[in-house]
Amino acid sequence: MITQPLLYLFSLAILVTTFYLLESKTSLKIFKLIPAVVFIYASSMLLASVGLFESNAEINAIYKQTKTNLLPAMLFLMLLQVDLRHFVKLGRSLIIAYLLAVFSIAFGFIVVALVFDFSPAMSGAFGALAGSWMGGTANMIAVGSALDVSEEAFAYALVVDSVNYTFWVMLLLFLVPFASYFNKFTQSSENLAYLGDIGCACNMGAKRYWLLILLALSISFLTQYISTLFVIINATTSMVIFASLFGILGSFTRLKELNGSSELSTSMLYLIIALIGSHAVVESFSGLGLYVISGACILIIHALIMIIGAKLFKLDLFSIAVASLANIGGVASAPILAATYNKSLVSVGVLMAIMGYIIGTFGGLAVGNILIGLSQ
Repeated sequence: MITQPLLYLFSLAILVTTFYLLESKTSLKIFKLIPAVVFIYASSMLLASVGLFESNAEINAIYKQTKTNLLPAMLFLMLLQVDLRHFVKLGRSLIIAYLLAVFSIAFGFIVVALVFDFSPAMSGAFGALAGSWMGGTANMIAVGSALDVSEEAFAYALVVDSVNYTFWVMLLLFLVPFASYFNKFTQSSENLAYLGDIGCACNMGAKRYWLLILLALSISFLTQYISTLFVIINATTSMVIFASLFGILGSFTRLKELNGSSELSTSMLYLIIALIGSHAVVESFSGLGLYVISGACILIIHALIMIIGAKLFKLDLFSIAVASLANIGGVASAPILAATYNKSLVSVGVLMAIMGYIIGTFGGLAVGNILIGLSQ
């Protein structure tokens, strides 16, 4: 049993590194369907469940301190990659498709919460899930922390995310050959050839890891201090919002040119996932079926609204499919789907997914608070 806080962090770092290397350095196909974060969370939770980590005061203290310091730092670095100017260049059909995807997902969460009569705990878990399905796993953590979602409820949300996401990716890839039939149904005449010239907000040049670490931790300490002076709902919500705003503001400066922010924010994300998993000792997954079914119903509502919107606005299948997966799947999968239509359109998937870094946190907080309000 691990009783020392530094050994506790070191063991989690080894776990994170192992799955990162398996995902990035090997060609294992399983990571195409199930991202490394799921394995990191599940493994960390398993180690905690078998009693590897002692739940003493020292470990609990370093858990809270590490998570509190890394969360705003990760959000800041993640949002430095956003380039709103590139997003505007996407054109009418893709912007409408993206906004339609965000609205339909939010609407689906609210409708399903009313139909299934979510409890406060379930509402919090689905609020975190809304952050993921409007952005990504990092947004899920930010929203879950702000809503004070328990580690057990977070575990349920992550399972729902993984199961439904896997089937959703497979469905959207399956539909690619039928694009011409769908476009005929919606009477789409959009020419997407110009999108191949749009670049993504990619970083170039030498990596600046140490500078970025110093900058990110400075922002983390600053946001924690500001959140004690200006409280929005609670201290964690304030911290998440201020860190996001600093990241958005930084993306308009030369700070976005510092290469390495993507790798650092991913590393922080993986470690936070491992930390949360190490405190998620779930004794049973009874009731998980309701969570998974609810998640599937949200996707069905989302799909119906996207199809209706495509018919009304004459959108093509590429636009609505990539917009959908940019929200639900994020940077890891949206470019892959875009490439199946045309390899020159990969940057479109990247740009739309990166926009989710902004929308996911604020949208997830809004949806989460609505769900919690409805459950009371």
